[in-house]
Amino acid sequence: MNLEKVVFGFFIVMAMTLNFGFFIGEIDNPLHHHVYELYAAIVVNLIATVLKFGDRTQIGAIHLATSLVADLQLIAAAIVWVVFSGSADDSITITRVVSLSGGALVANVVSVALLLAETITLRR
Repeated sequence: MNLEKVVFGFFIVMAMTLNFGFFIGEIDNPLHHHVYELYAAIVVNLIATVLKFGDRTQIGAIHLATSLVADLQLIAAAIVWVVFSGSADDSITITRVVSLSGGALVANVVSVALLLAETITLRR
């Protein structure tokens, strides 16, 4: 078993599951979306991005692209939350934040699908 591949797979799947955990719930209810879960998703996504550097294959480039998309979406969500928190209508703010995290979730799902496809086609 290759420890490097285990760590790589762990962070890709963990990024997706944390993002999903934040995303799930009523879109306009701030009680269903915890700020620390968003920040954990950002940190794990950034770690996954760093792990994707150095792979010079086409699949590696797409892995990196999906990770960068997820990072951008999650960082934008955090910025929206910070800038607009405490405004008159928190449901509008949380709707924007959850929508951005949904875009990141799609990128994470594509990344996990690529990981699975790469694993299935791997020859010994």
